[in-house]
Amino acid sequence: MKVVIIAGGKGTRIVSIADEIPKAMIPINGKPVLEYQLELAKRYGFTEIIIIIGYLGEQIKNYFGDGKKWALTISYYEELIPLGTAGALVEISDMLNYDFFVFYGDTIMDIALDQMLDFHLSNNADSTLLLHPNDHPYDSDLVELSEDNKIIRFYSKPHPKNLISRNLVNAALYILSPKLISLIPQGVKSDFGKDIFPKSIKNEFNIYGYISPEYIKDMGTPDRNKRVCEDIESGKVARLNKKNPRVAIFMDRDGVVVKEVNLLHKIEDIELIEGVDEAISLINDKGYLAIIVTNQPVIARGLCSIEELNFIHKKLETMLGAKHAYVDSIYYCPHHPDSGFPEENKKYKIVCDCRKPSPGMLLKAAAEWNIDIASSYMIGDRMSDIEAGERAGVNYSILINENEPNALLNAIKNII
Repeated sequence: MKVVIIAGGKGTRIVSIADEIPKAMIPINGKPVLEYQLELAKRYGFTEIIIIIGYLGEQIKNYFGDGKKWALTISYYEELIPLGTAGALVEISDMLNYDFFVFYGDTIMDIALDQMLDFHLSNNADSTLLLHPNDHPYDSDLVELSEDNKIIRFYSKPHPKNLISRNLVNAALYILSPKLISLIPQGVKSDFGKDIFPKSIKNEFNIYGYISPEYIKDMGTPDRNKRVCEDIESGKVARLNKKNPRVAIFMDRDGVVVKEVNLLHKIEDIELIEGVDEAISLINDKGYLAIIVTNQPVIARGLCSIEELNFIHKKLETMLGAKHAYVDSIYYCPHHPDSGFPEENKKYKIVCDCRKPSPGMLLKAAAEWNIDIASSYMIGDRMSDIEAGERAGVNYSILINENEPNALLNAIKNII
């Protein structure tokens, strides 16, 4: 499988750091950004590289040459006129006979590319986009997924006013089928996120979102450049690769993250507890996974639908994102064992292994996210939360009181 790297950007936002070299050649801890990407591709066995160059592109060619030094085969296409993120693919379409990766040359990342490719192939996808939550979703291109992770809508920035959405950001790493190139106009500047992917949905292409908590950040501003350098030096970039087990902070929802409302089932009733945004930001910065596990008998009681509950959770993610925090995933149990309510949904009136104090949600998350459960934590406001954590085998469970100021924040500070 070939890897196409888009490396023609001028880097106008980072000119204060380097204005005489292409953006992809800006050094991060003494090594060009592009070299990190080539090393990543080679690690997973992808050795055929096409680099799209533009501004000061000769510097890239002079440094990497034909790639033999890195045991790679590198070829180049030079854009004489900038054609956006997608436009140049038309010009190299004869070199792309099979599915291929697309990297953006201004990102530092450490992704298990083999797992992303397995996901792409198993879904028979025409396109697979890496998605992740971040701490500035309001300033990012967002997507909406169906239940089977098929992308059904794009929200390019600037977003519609008062948008309520999951914090699922297009992270600018793709696997594409050559058939997608048929949607790209020749000789016209076009963008994947704004133009080509929305068009592919209209044309009923199979376009999927691959959600990953792994490290991928662009270094296109001085602040981001500094942060990326620190993350490489600390080992955070490599540590977050999916092949490495992660520590998770499991949290109950009601009374821990949002204010307790009896059988909360209306979106207007959801409200963050004071200090929660700062607490979850600490989890994010540390590189732990922030995962909510919540019993939601409102489904079994017939008070709201699965769709309505998902919308409440979209609102929660939107509220956290506005405060520079994010959760990696939300697991909920819709069941309740007791029958007899007139409006109940009998489908969910069952005894299950996911309703806390059973550990099912924690164990499912551990399997799906490669979580080191024995090093992880459970934070809740009821003994059923604590028991679920203990039965799952977490390192430590913490019981908090919603009425104590900054209860979650204080608990997180004691952990990390």
